[in-house]
Amino acid sequence: MNKDEVLDEIFGNDPFDLLKVKPKAAVRTSDDRLSSSFQEINEFVAKNGREPEPNVGNVSEFQLYSRLKNLRGDDDKVAQLKAEDEYKLLPHITTEQVNEAEGEYQKQLPKEISSIDDIFGDDIDGILGGDDEGLFDFKHTPKDFERAEADFVARRKPCKDFDNYEEAFREVQQALANGKRKLIPFKQENLRPGDYYVHNGVLLLLEKVDFEEDLQEFSSGKRVRKDGRTKTIFENGTESNMLYRSLYKIILANGKSVTQNTDEIKKGFMEKFGAITQDDTVVGHIYVLRSKSSDERISSLSNLYKIGYSNNDVAQRIKNASNQPTYLMADVEYIAGWKCYNMKTQKFEDLIHKFFAKVCLDIDVFDDKGIRHSPREWFIAPLEVIEQAISLIISGDVIEYRYDNENQVIIPK
Repeated sequence: MNKDEVLDEIFGNDPFDLLKVKPKAAVRTSDDRLSSSFQEINEFVAKNGREPEPNVGNVSEFQLYSRLKNLRGDDDKVAQLKAEDEYKLLPHITTEQVNEAEGEYQKQLPKEISSIDDIFGDDIDGILGGDDEGLFDFKHTPKDFERAEADFVARRKPCKDFDNYEEAFREVQQALANGKRKLIPFKQENLRPGDYYVHNGVLLLLEKVDFEEDLQEFSSGKRVRKDGRTKTIFENGTESNMLYRSLYKIILANGKSVTQNTDEIKKGFMEKFGAITQDDTVVGHIYVLRSKSSDERISSLSNLYKIGYSNNDVAQRIKNASNQPTYLMADVEYIAGWKCYNMKTQKFEDLIHKFFAKVCLDIDVFDDKGIRHSPREWFIAPLEVIEQAISLIISGDVIEYRYDNENQVIIPK
């Protein structure tokens, strides 16, 4: 085989494409960066119908304002950007001035670079003396988060009375391990004193907040912003007095909320209603049922339960379930029940329906006479969540909580 045949065989036997060279991506020139930076100003004007203003409350707008101001003072850049000046933002210059500037620009291009001084001396576009091209605009790192993260780190110090919190942190970690607590996505309304959160894998407690209201003036008007110093305790034995809004930002960027302990919710219920005596009167029964229907629309649903209230014995009430639309025209299985003492129960069903409204079963069934019915007492939720909700309703604390159907947990409002 001659040399050409050998090379053809080598390149033809490359199953992993090791010999294929990918073309290099085009490198952005200084002209490209200048054009791109000015295009951002054009886009702002197109969106807002005005030039960017020195609005210190809006960092992005202030940067665009500074960039435009610098461009207007540079005749060379004005000449380069004349064709892109859609909204007449730059000073008007003549064709002769454009040609003159272009000639000066071309004269400077072929300089030989052999030292650092040559680099700074050949700064044609002035990018080393300013930031018109936005070289230091970190678009993928939000400035607010940077400040919050700095505040988060700088204000941490050893917690002198950590002994008062250590056992509670252990209990929260144990509850997370056995499923009594869960980690759920963080939302602003979840940030409340007394609750636990996780940031970068570290468990923390927001113990308290000293709220203050600050009146701020913007171009769009005055706004009242609520903020204040916190007392935040970390499981590693440190604490911080960082701002409430800073804590919110860092948890939102990389954190989770920790749900309430299910055992604690039940404990509160028992403390309030555990001391029942013979003088107390049973006024009704709350029950949870599971359907035995063979209808695939029903049998295929996991965690489908009927939650109801009865003044009479539950066993008697469900005896004829297969003939009643409220029971989906099928037999049911008794899952759990509670006796209700000394309370007004007529509003129970309204409360439970509102609490689980987003997971209410939407289905039509037909009775023996062919009449259509739409039962509204069936809900798709885990049994342990239903038990928590019923405890909260009986204790009257339900108004402080809501059901997060996406994560299947009950959380504070």
